[in-house]
Amino acid sequence: MTNLPNDQLAPMIDHTLLKPEATRADVDALAREAEELGTYSICVSPSMLPVQTTVKVATVCGFPSGQHQSSIKAAEAADSVARGADEVDMVINVGLAVSGDVDGVEADIRAVREAVPAPTVLKVIIESAVLSDEQIVAVCEAAERAGADFVKTSTGFHPAGGATEHAVALMRRTVGDRLGVKASGGVRTREAAEAMVAAGASRLGLSGSRGVLEGDAAGSGY
Repeated sequence: MTNLPNDQLAPMIDHTLLKPEATRADVDALAREAEELGTYSICVSPSMLPVQTTVKVATVCGFPSGQHQSSIKAAEAADSVARGADEVDMVINVGLAVSGDVDGVEADIRAVREAVPAPTVLKVIIESAVLSDEQIVAVCEAAERAGADFVKTSTGFHPAGGATEHAVALMRRTVGDRLGVKASGGVRTREAAEAMVAAGASRLGLSGSRGVLEGDAAGSGY
């Protein structure tokens, strides 16, 4: 356990609202809460862009299934950046990963990376709960080759589950200190958040950030 103070933990958080029923008012409230809590960013659906806030703005791409054509993902990412996104969290085609088509996974990631080059931060959601350890390693290596900045455990929407300490540690060992590792999906308590950091996470995707930072039960859904 890391026992991080709030002024160290909060800047690691992407304060997240990706519920399909979210409204513009909900997103505006999310942004104000993020500013109050001192989180690194907010993460919202592409349709909610632009958002006026003093924190960074992240969005998702190919979310949540990843089963979109790479050209569509690339166009979605580029449009999001044009409307103010600083970071893009893309979902890989998990079926390609499961079937062993690592080249296909790499090409998918590369298409988005080319559409949103640096300084845009690209995070690659691998849906780790669906993958074997060998597949996790292969996909993380593909993400690095394709130029990603982070690998990320989960969408938070897959029935197989979200982040685990095991997956985070394996992802960190695979990418070393060259890429960031984001833990998301089911991280709903202070204990869980600190365990993910101890395992190697450098960013956390939380929908219940206030509850985590204040030591109460966090929000559900992501």
